[in-house]
Amino acid sequence: MECLICDGSMHEFFSRDPKLYSYGNLVADIERYDYIKCQECGFTYLKTLKEIDRERWQKMNFDFHNYLENEQQLTNQPPYIEQATLINILNHHKIIDLSSSLDFAGGYGTLSRLLKKYYNLDLKVYDPYIKNDSFENYVDLNDGDTFNFVLNSALFEHCLEKVDFERIVQLVDPKSGVLFIHTLVCENIPNDPSWFYFLPPVHSAFHTNESMRRFMVKYNFKSSLYCPSAKSWLLFKSYSKQIDQMVEIVNNEFQTEYLLYKEGFVDFWEGFDNI
Repeated sequence: MECLICDGSMHEFFSRDPKLYSYGNLVADIERYDYIKCQECGFTYLKTLKEIDRERWQKMNFDFHNYLENEQQLTNQPPYIEQATLINILNHHKIIDLSSSLDFAGGYGTLSRLLKKYYNLDLKVYDPYIKNDSFENYVDLNDGDTFNFVLNSALFEHCLEKVDFERIVQLVDPKSGVLFIHTLVCENIPNDPSWFYFLPPVHSAFHTNESMRRFMVKYNFKSSLYCPSAKSWLLFKSYSKQIDQMVEIVNNEFQTEYLLYKEGFVDFWEGFDNI
């Protein structure tokens, strides 16, 4: 099988029992999870989920997120308030443009609601499977729609095919767009079936610094910004000295390295195999 990121050759990595920490017994009928790993970029993939019916896969994702929402499980959730604060700061300094923005696969609209309540910022949400009936910020998408700011939080680890990544990238304006992602990226994916990021039964894609570098090249992103407190990256279609200068201003103002910006991928977790 070819790597979803760099088209390199993927080989068997390890297998595990999916029923360990199965989050509401979502995988009762699956006997084994088989993982494969790219020899070129280290990207790791759960091929078992690729082999099940697509409708079953979609239902697993819905049931998983519904379980977290209704069972009030506070683990495995994105750092929403830190992300909202980051977006507010970047918008204030005009590093991003929220006038044309979208939270892709935004689920129940948690981040959008926080942005509106605490910062009076408007972020539209698209999700084909999950709907919050009391939330009014959902939008539909048309072919060819693009946005200056596209956010996907905790989605990159759920992709099963190349088209899943391409669908996200196609929404980003090809000249001036920014892609916001929240996922785990480390130097090497550990050969450890009990690693915490393997345990959610719908995590199918695991990214390394090298796979993200190649992702940026493949989809024509030139620079990136990372915020450690929000555990989120922004990928830019160009490199900007103005953003570089603004990051320095923000860091000096906060008296900490709040933002990191560079050409290529900010490999913040370089050297960390287990996070």
